[in-house]
Amino acid sequence: MMALVQPLLINLAAIMAAMVLLWRISVAIKDVSFIDAVWAYGMVGLTLLTAALLPGGPVGPHSWAILFLTVIWGLRLGTHLLIRWRRLGRDPRYDRIVGGAMKKKGWSFSKTALIMVFATQGPLLWTVSLPAQAGLLSDAGGAIGGIGAIGIALAVIGIGFESLGDLQLEAFRGNPDNHGKALDTGLWRYTRHPNYFGDACTWWGIWLVAISGGAGLWTAIGPVFLTFTLVKWSGAALLEKGLKKTRPGYAEYIAKTSSFIPWPPKK
Repeated sequence: MMALVQPLLINLAAIMAAMVLLWRISVAIKDVSFIDAVWAYGMVGLTLLTAALLPGGPVGPHSWAILFLTVIWGLRLGTHLLIRWRRLGRDPRYDRIVGGAMKKKGWSFSKTALIMVFATQGPLLWTVSLPAQAGLLSDAGGAIGGIGAIGIALAVIGIGFESLGDLQLEAFRGNPDNHGKALDTGLWRYTRHPNYFGDACTWWGIWLVAISGGAGLWTAIGPVFLTFTLVKWSGAALLEKGLKKTRPGYAEYIAKTSSFIPWPPKK
């Protein structure tokens, strides 16, 4: 148990130290919305740190599969979100979160950013990536079985689904004629959030690989919390609250399109 607990605590301390540094950067630029890119890069960092903490390094195919899937997913998504932040600037969602707390509680931007964003996001990021961390620490070697193979396939599908959804959204936004419209073609015809669905598939797949290699079932807390966040908390729910006000046809799009799991649209 100590072989599992100690590295996890080291990882938690490392991510919190990183959050303090990033908080200072956010105060300097008066913007916290780069935190989305930090989520993806942070999970890559925690996974690589876990691998570095292993005395002999990764020992089997489960570990290498977890490393490969996490790094490919995280670098692709993190870079996409970082470029988008640099191009579009402040995210209105975080403006509402930070601005609302400042107004309601009378806090400064610095205090609000620390408490509402960075001090919260660090532990949550660590929690969501537990399947990758524990999967590396628990892998005793051996061939990847049926559950692990299903997990790899699910994660690959998730990465591909999310990547294609992001490409379709960027192409849609790049056309000035689509300003103020809702994207309802491609993957977005079957789910209002193909990027979030892809995220969830990726981390449920990594979890399956982790448990097939010896990680405990308790690590499901990671993908469970991620799915809840994407669907009910700070993901789709918060995003759609703003889109209903800025996209005239978005209510109709909601009425006919599945919210999360891809499904043929209603007539």
